[in-house]
Amino acid sequence: MKPKTRFSFRFSFSEFLLVILLLISGLMLGFSSKSFVLNFKKVGFSVLSTAEKGVVTVTRGIRNTFNSAKELRQLKKDYDSLVEKLENYEQMQRSNADIRKENERLKDQLGFSIYMEEKNIPCQIISRDLDNLYSYLTINKGSVNGIRKNMPVVAFQNGSQGLVGKVVEVGPLTSQIMPVYNLNCIVSSRIQNSREIGLVSGNGDPNLPLSMQYIRKRTIDSLHYGDVIVTSGENDNYMRDIPVGSISKITSIDYNSSLNIELTPIIDFAKLEVVFVVNMKELNDKRDTSDSEARND
Repeated sequence: MKPKTRFSFRFSFSEFLLVILLLISGLMLGFSSKSFVLNFKKVGFSVLSTAEKGVVTVTRGIRNTFNSAKELRQLKKDYDSLVEKLENYEQMQRSNADIRKENERLKDQLGFSIYMEEKNIPCQIISRDLDNLYSYLTINKGSVNGIRKNMPVVAFQNGSQGLVGKVVEVGPLTSQIMPVYNLNCIVSSRIQNSREIGLVSGNGDPNLPLSMQYIRKRTIDSLHYGDVIVTSGENDNYMRDIPVGSISKITSIDYNSSLNIELTPIIDFAKLEVVFVVNMKELNDKRDTSDSEARND
């Protein structure tokens, strides 16, 4: 016997949707004409127009979605471009600010060099020896630039000058400076207000205070924290009245006839970049030129 053939009818979603649309259109047409007698021409037109409207709506929605995605990508691109420009602008602003600060600093250094009474040679610190108690600074000028051994070295910081040390080694193109914090550096100095004289020495570390000795105990009432200590100018080792440090601590010991005084150096050596080696035997010809120009103006 032949097997019975089974027929099955399956509707796809699109066919089902078409039937639903036909029914809805027919019902709407019937209600609108107040009659349930179907006019297939009208029904066909209604169905087609409804389907066309649906297709147009779907197509427009897809197109709008793609346009929105495209606009979003463009907005993201424009945003990234603006962020990059802003970062470049901020970097440029910081660079301009750094350049202005550097120009102001160099202008101050130049002004200090011009108006010093003694001839001076501006130098750049190129290395520091900080590993031991006998630390030295190396500068980028030497004998060919007129630097000689034992010349004093000063600097200009925060609107005032201060003592750095003295030249101890000279090469053709570089020189070594023994700074005031070096353990071997001893400077004859005075308390600026009372004019009491003593000796200032280093403790081997730029972060440690300087020491001043041989100030008599009976002068303790005339001393105050913050009093400035300056060079005495004796023995022609240094110019007179160059600030060295300020009093930060005063100690009186029973068995000692003099006070032990600690000083904070005037110069912040951690920030020191430019120094001036001074030739005390010659006058500053740059100052004379500047004065002549000022009188002509």
